[in-house]
Amino acid sequence: MEKTELKVAALRLNPNSQAASQADKGIRLQEGVNSMKVGQNIETGNAAWNFGGNVPDTFVDHIRHSVPLYVEGHDLTCQISDWFVSDRSTVYEIGVSTGELLKKLALHNAHKPGAKFVGMDVEEAMTAKARAHCADVPNITILDEDARLYPFEKADLIVSYYTMQFIPPRDRQALFDRIYEALNWGGAFIMFEKVRAPDARFQDIATGLYNEFKLSQGFDEKEIVGKTRSLKGILEPFSTAGNFDLFRRAGFQDVTTISKYICFEGFLAIK
Repeated sequence: MEKTELKVAALRLNPNSQAASQADKGIRLQEGVNSMKVGQNIETGNAAWNFGGNVPDTFVDHIRHSVPLYVEGHDLTCQISDWFVSDRSTVYEIGVSTGELLKKLALHNAHKPGAKFVGMDVEEAMTAKARAHCADVPNITILDEDARLYPFEKADLIVSYYTMQFIPPRDRQALFDRIYEALNWGGAFIMFEKVRAPDARFQDIATGLYNEFKLSQGFDEKEIVGKTRSLKGILEPFSTAGNFDLFRRAGFQDVTTISKYICFEGFLAIK
């Protein structure tokens, strides 16, 4: 087999592995499928965005400039944790990326030393960064795990910060169901997501406003278009109503919006 054919075979055998994602990226770039720069020295291809390679090196800077109120959402999550985290709590973050939010949560609750903070991610390049970033906080554990398969312990708080939008829609409801079952009664699920507008006119306005935001953050037009192209079929946001439906089908009855800016929304659901 040719080298490219071997990479394709590896990708098809395990499409979610780091090696597969890197193989896929290598194939696309090797075959000249529209290699594009999307900011912060990140390069990708059409419908080929992934969180491996060199993405973790500049991910924090990239996401802070890409998502409105990104840091403020971290602060809000920490503040809300006051109502749910006790000295005996287990707290999970699904999609821990480089560990920025999980470390903030653990430090915010440092006066509750019995609490456990567990972050998980399917991207090994991200978890390596997270372990290094959180190494000085003893009650943080970073796992190379897929939340769709992970056997959760009972928890008082579960957080998904701009992660659920990357879970394939066919798997999303089942993951919401698992989160609901994992929570103790009175526990909370905090989720931040990019959301679609309720109709085409509002979606046009939201897209235009978001493009203006990214221009104000220093991205140029090619980077904005490149990022949009790279996320095709990979980032699949639901509308606000669609997310509320997921919560309610899972069993959550008490759900509210805690943050909203253009097409970015934070939700708080209590079991």
